[in-house]
Amino acid sequence: MTALPLSEERDVEIALGATVLRGILGLVPASASLVVFVHGSGSSRFSSRNQAVARDLQSRGLSTLLFDLLSPDEEHLDAMTAELRFDIGLLTERVIGTTEWLRQRPETADMGMGYFGASTGAAAALQAAAHFTDQPDLVRAVVSRGGRPDLAMQALPLVVAPTLLIVGGNDHAVIRMNQSALTRLTAIKDLQIVPGASHLFEEHGALEQVSRLAGDWFLRYLVPSRPRR
Repeated sequence: MTALPLSEERDVEIALGATVLRGILGLVPASASLVVFVHGSGSSRFSSRNQAVARDLQSRGLSTLLFDLLSPDEEHLDAMTAELRFDIGLLTERVIGTTEWLRQRPETADMGMGYFGASTGAAAALQAAAHFTDQPDLVRAVVSRGGRPDLAMQALPLVVAPTLLIVGGNDHAVIRMNQSALTRLTAIKDLQIVPGASHLFEEHGALEQVSRLAGDWFLRYLVPSRPRR
């Protein structure tokens, strides 16, 4: 991965009603764009794969937010029952609420945002993007890594943000799911298959390819329509 630039990382608490979510906000100086990471089932803001991609995006001038989709109490419940990690409706609400929370913070209020979703988190990211269809300058790009867009099929035609689907070449079932989802997307779209990679992109060089593809996509489409004030 590319070395981390001079960026400021801070722990944040995202208050959504009675629920408080924890996150890591990485602000790159002079950045006008921010990528919100939406992790997959059973993961958190400490996901080593998402942290690696976030650092690479920061090195390319993009600010990032990694955050927990569940509160500590919910994480404890989910660890025992696994009942919340597949609640796409709940996860979507958390992504929407976090996006609105970012709009209220002075340092991020004017930033164009993108979503980077992984596994089931990609479905929540796509449904959240569909929610903001009438605000196309807010969510400007979506990238899915090994995602499950099939869990958001009804929302896909509503997504207006350019969307990139990235799948491992050995992840055959998920390839088929993403190919089907691609036909439902009506926005600018692309499907990239990383040869030899499995679902978690643990193979040598696979995650670096994900970071390159995601970074290129965000730099192409996650561009402010006007300079920040």
